[in-house]
Amino acid sequence: MRLTLHVWRQKNADDKGEFSTYELEDVSTHMSFLEMLDVLNQDLIAKGEGPIAFDHDCREGVCGTCGFVINGVAHGHQKGSTICQLHMRHFSDGDEITIEPFRARAFPIVKDLVVDRSAFDRIIQAGGFITIRTGSAPDANAIPIPTDTLEHAVDFAECIGCGACVASCPNGAAMLFVGAKISHLGLLPQGQPERARRALKMVEAMEREAFGACTNYRSCEAVCPKEISISGIARMNKDFRRASLAGAAPAHGKKR
Repeated sequence: MRLTLHVWRQKNADDKGEFSTYELEDVSTHMSFLEMLDVLNQDLIAKGEGPIAFDHDCREGVCGTCGFVINGVAHGHQKGSTICQLHMRHFSDGDEITIEPFRARAFPIVKDLVVDRSAFDRIIQAGGFITIRTGSAPDANAIPIPTDTLEHAVDFAECIGCGACVASCPNGAAMLFVGAKISHLGLLPQGQPERARRALKMVEAMEREAFGACTNYRSCEAVCPKEISISGIARMNKDFRRASLAGAAPAHGKKR
């Protein structure tokens, strides 16, 4: 299979950056998208050129490390999958593919397709934890949890923090990510002690990181590789409002 790639190249955060075009021959349909880039990088290195920088780790759709935009869609056009799960059999011979990094104010470009997503880490540090002593693994029946509640919590816990939601949102909002993290802990008994503080601290951290606000475009839900529902945003807003009305509003006094 023959492909033409238009790849965003940028040396560092201060560089203006531009698209570079590469022609690939004999691309196997069995390759993953990242493997195809690996082959391209080997060719570039052999020619004495700098390889394309991109993030990756597990390559199993679990870690959330990989992430960039393919033909205008975060993670590409295959619904419910990460880039590392996207295979070249989903493309056709002669296709032109445009590849660029996630574009968001809160995700500054480091190099080429690599962006700094450490803002997510700081939001998690602000409140995405529980302080209750868990000790060794408890018996499954020690803490009764309704099946529906448990399933909803697990659905939200599937968020891998890849950042596709932010990249696809016209406002650069991180509310699907934050809503998922708040909801999966807030639904479980172990997460109740910090429930109010968690919502306040994580929303406050999200605002400090200059993410935009949700205006219900639902672009985040459409590209999420784990297909997480925007109902988590509603739960986040509900928890935040309850905590704020209870008198535990953050220092700047903002409410959602």
